[in-house]
Amino acid sequence: MSDAPKPMSHSRSLMTELVFPGDTNHHGTMFGGTLMQYIDKIAAISSIRHCGKAVVTASQDSLDFLSPIKVGEAVELEAVVTWTHRSSMEVYVVVRAENLFTRERRVTVTAFSTFVALDENGKPTPVPSVYPDNDEERKLHESADERYEQRMKRRGQRYSSSTGHETK
Repeated sequence: MSDAPKPMSHSRSLMTELVFPGDTNHHGTMFGGTLMQYIDKIAAISSIRHCGKAVVTASQDSLDFLSPIKVGEAVELEAVVTWTHRSSMEVYVVVRAENLFTRERRVTVTAFSTFVALDENGKPTPVPSVYPDNDEERKLHESADERYEQRMKRRGQRYSSSTGHETK
């Protein structure tokens, strides 16, 4: 796999699912945990497309539920690598729900995840850098440094429930 920088569009990945009654809670809306599983899968596919290597989830930085997804709707997930560090990749996922009868679509969830590329020995390995193709991608790319700093700050402030203290 080439180490040359890649456009964000190289990693763009889409997944569409129909929401069935078994995917929903007693409110008739999609289980958050099921949606989180879908988000992790599409983000992994996007990061593998970017680096061409095995990956693991390192963190789920944010997951914002904006609108419920109802039984019978289609749920579409779109993922793209927005930024890279040495061996890590930030992946943005947007989830849209669609009423298939009216064609009405709305954004229901946004999420940022971090994945780490692994070599054949399961150790972190370098990934190619990424660059934006358009204004929307540029905004995500330019704001990634701040999200990276927030991740590093959180890592330094882990809380241990067994000791009642922050761990360093």
